[in-house]
Amino acid sequence: MSLIQSTIVPSSICDELFTVRDFIRWGVSEFNSAKLFFGHGTDNRWDEAEQLVLHAIHLQPPLSEEWLDARLTRAERERVLMNLQRRIDERIPAAYITGQAWFAGLPFIVDERVLVPRSPIGELIEQQFEPWLRTEPQQILDLCTGSGCIGIACAYFFPEAEVQLSDISFDALAVAEENIQQHGLEERVFAIQSDLFSNLAGQKFDLIVSNPPYVDADDLATMPDEYHAEPEIGLASGEDGLDFTRRLLREASDYLMDDGVLIVEVGNSWVALEAAYPELPFSWIEFKRGGHGVFMLTRQDLMTARESGIF
Repeated sequence: MSLIQSTIVPSSICDELFTVRDFIRWGVSEFNSAKLFFGHGTDNRWDEAEQLVLHAIHLQPPLSEEWLDARLTRAERERVLMNLQRRIDERIPAAYITGQAWFAGLPFIVDERVLVPRSPIGELIEQQFEPWLRTEPQQILDLCTGSGCIGIACAYFFPEAEVQLSDISFDALAVAEENIQQHGLEERVFAIQSDLFSNLAGQKFDLIVSNPPYVDADDLATMPDEYHAEPEIGLASGEDGLDFTRRLLREASDYLMDDGVLIVEVGNSWVALEAAYPELPFSWIEFKRGGHGVFMLTRQDLMTARESGIF
């Protein structure tokens, strides 16, 4: 008797469901019953179930309609059920089950050492940061890189640029290194351990992009289980969610070229940030595909603020 039959789902399930459509529909119903949360690359039950079903049979979404009625072998059915049941029982993001997430149209290796890629900054990268950049950047820093998805995506869309992936976590950098190798970018994308700019002395960048920790204490305490499966170091940033961002704003101008641009995601903490720095001329970026809390400041904005004693 298989592990699935004996300990995970009733043995009858494998005898009652046969097609891709059957299993996606069953997964949707079970996810609904279990009241799962979706926000790590998908935002609904169908897409989440499809992702897990297709991973088990070695296919990638989106799936053409004619494939939905393809029948699965017994071994495939058992693998599919294992994926779906893990999602329910463990309350972990689907990407930690499949080991893969997509960002800016690119695949990335992910596991519990890094946050699941989901930043709206991906849309900006695809647009090559228009209209925020005056010239194509030659030196880019992805600060708090995690899996490396932002910096690696930048390397694709700016093929002449050299990109640094920086993170305080050695575990996260190990994943980022895997992704650098997977994408064959070893010659111009580099991972470096650094607490903010501590190991980047003397370097200057045309573009600094950061999706840092920005979750405040109240939000962290009430987050769904799926978020608590992620490394807390990538989420928590003090009582108001701004501990890291305050340091970043104070120091970033020293690491930007004269025409350099800083782009940072602060999510729901944008309200606290504006209240903390009402004099700063934040440009809040709007997204066609959803998302919020991403601002742009120029080096000159930061220099003026520092000279004025704002920070």
